[in-house]
Amino acid sequence: MEKIVSLLWKPAGASDADFGKRLREGAPELARHGAMGVRVNVVDEHVAAGGEVRVGRMDPPKAACVCFWLHEADDLRGALLGTLASRSSRVAAFLVVESVPLRNTEHVVPSGERTPGFNLVTAIEPKDGLSYPEFLHLWHTEHRKVALETQSTFAYVRNEIVRALTPDAPPWAAIVEESFPIEALTDPKVWYKAASDEQLARNRGWMIQSCLAFLALDKVEAHPMSEYVFER
Repeated sequence: MEKIVSLLWKPAGASDADFGKRLREGAPELARHGAMGVRVNVVDEHVAAGGEVRVGRMDPPKAACVCFWLHEADDLRGALLGTLASRSSRVAAFLVVESVPLRNTEHVVPSGERTPGFNLVTAIEPKDGLSYPEFLHLWHTEHRKVALETQSTFAYVRNEIVRALTPDAPPWAAIVEESFPIEALTDPKVWYKAASDEQLARNRGWMIQSCLAFLALDKVEAHPMSEYVFER
């Protein structure tokens, strides 16, 4: 089994609501073509208040992330890629290795429904001058502890990129999915799991210091999205 993560961009003139609806409606078609465990993440009205937590320089920014599993990644060619491309202006698809330091056991919903909260979908690259083994160590070992201790996440999924499956895919090293309570969109104390201003400053500072150690911050692309799970 191989996992595919596809980042998608909206067609020109499409609203967030229409784009999200088209992708959700396309999930059964992906399944008919062999995709398993389909998850659709979209920028929509539920995360509209999260402008302050968006990070990135791409213009236009990514507007969705569709994840699924295949028996082999080569099956992405043809019908599956065509389904994604027909609903978006651009597709960047990747074969990834998934690891799940924190599973969502709190907010499990029926197939096709929206997961409570929001999913922060972040594309990352290593800090300049850092070897890839050092990047992996800092990300998987040091940063994992910091992220789980200082944030209110209820799910944390790492997708380390093995190779790009589309020709114009950006040279990212990984795509991270972190699920937060919806209140974290506008309340930093909820985001950083802080009961006081002092704890907020401490947790936020610890998190920033950890990110500075291994990430190329000028290349981070992070966007809050709504998650819809169609198969488990």
